[in-house]
Amino acid sequence: MRNRSKNRDKAVPGTVVVIGGGWGGCAAAVAARQANAAEVVLLERTDLLLGCGLAGGIMRNNGRQTAAEELIALGGGTLIQAADSVSTHRGVDFPGHRHASLYSTSRIESVVRTRLREQGVTLRMRSRVTDIEAAQGTVQAVVLHDGTRIAGDVFIEATGSAGPMGNCVRFGHGCAMCVLRCPSYGPRVSLTERLGLADYVGMRADGGVGSFSGSCELRKDSLAMFLRRELERCGVLVVPLPPELSHGELLAQKSCRQYALPQYAGNLVLLDTGAMAKLMTPFFPIDELRRLPGFEGAVFGQGCGHANSVRFLSRAPRDAALQVQSFENLFCAGEKAGFFVGHTEAMVTGTLAGHNAVRRLRGVESVVLPHTLACGDILAAEQEGLNAQDCLAKRYTFSGGEYFERMQAKSLYVADPEPVVARVRREGLEGLFAPKTVTPVTRRRT
Repeated sequence: MRNRSKNRDKAVPGTVVVIGGGWGGCAAAVAARQANAAEVVLLERTDLLLGCGLAGGIMRNNGRQTAAEELIALGGGTLIQAADSVSTHRGVDFPGHRHASLYSTSRIESVVRTRLREQGVTLRMRSRVTDIEAAQGTVQAVVLHDGTRIAGDVFIEATGSAGPMGNCVRFGHGCAMCVLRCPSYGPRVSLTERLGLADYVGMRADGGVGSFSGSCELRKDSLAMFLRRELERCGVLVVPLPPELSHGELLAQKSCRQYALPQYAGNLVLLDTGAMAKLMTPFFPIDELRRLPGFEGAVFGQGCGHANSVRFLSRAPRDAALQVQSFENLFCAGEKAGFFVGHTEAMVTGTLAGHNAVRRLRGVESVVLPHTLACGDILAAEQEGLNAQDCLAKRYTFSGGEYFERMQAKSLYVADPEPVVARVRREGLEGLFAPKTVTPVTRRRT
């Protein structure tokens, strides 16, 4: 928290500063503008938005369908609709998952960037935040790698939980040169740690630190034509593996526990995400991959055959409104807000953090989403889970694992949009995040 800035930027009164341009940070920026913040500045350390979303591509599978429709009904569906607009396939079923939509990972970034600019968000790319200034529980500014000081009234940390390179070396198999591109743009810095707070560090089911990203990408044009045609026709391709090529040990190391099913050890599961084929395993030895028919010339697009990014190394201490502990004007979103897996999950945290940031500006009480909505229940479940046994190894996603089971047990999982809209309406929250000046919320009493 030392002051080493070479110059000072004066903030427009009512400025929200978002640090990190992944799905969570982008959602926070949109929500803050929709809540009528005077200015929203998004700082992204690389030259592209979306972070891990650049190699993602999966939406609306299992309970994510419910959460997506809840967000839309709540008025926070701008980015859901952006992903829908570049879908390569809809209604895709693959092992353990139903009715998925797959978006084009090569088209999504420009679409999201356009949506943010239309909302009036100020984008500052190649702006890596390395320090933070605060006094008496109030954040005053963040400092960029070049010493530039960015002042604001409310701040949202959405810096993610992966990187820098040293962590991938220490807790993984080295740098895979993934979409986070730490060698080119510098390492992620945890601002909550810079403030003296202790971040939670996730663990793997096998006892390791963090988790490997659950998938990698193959260049689709490196696959045999018969594979490409089938993948583009169906959106999914399941290729049985001979026993000697099965890598079941990887299931315990994946961040995406919803894909840690036996089918993913005995098969290669590929999804069509546009120019790339998403391979649902953290990595796969290239020499073994090329032994399979149709994969003789396979080449990785993102990731490699030996390593992948290590995530869930930096979860901030926060409350149910996503306000960071001990700091009245600092919120968090994305993986920084919890051990959440997935784009929809990041959008939920970002939307709530961005909206509550503006409520803080206006002196209005923060919103806490109720347990009767999946979007509120997952936030509560993750917070409650910190007190459970093996809490640091748990992951939370609408699409599978323990939380999806909880969704079903509580009858929160609904694929049809109409009852989801009715549920949001019953809570008096329809259009909560829609463009307007924030006002107190009165919900149905239970």
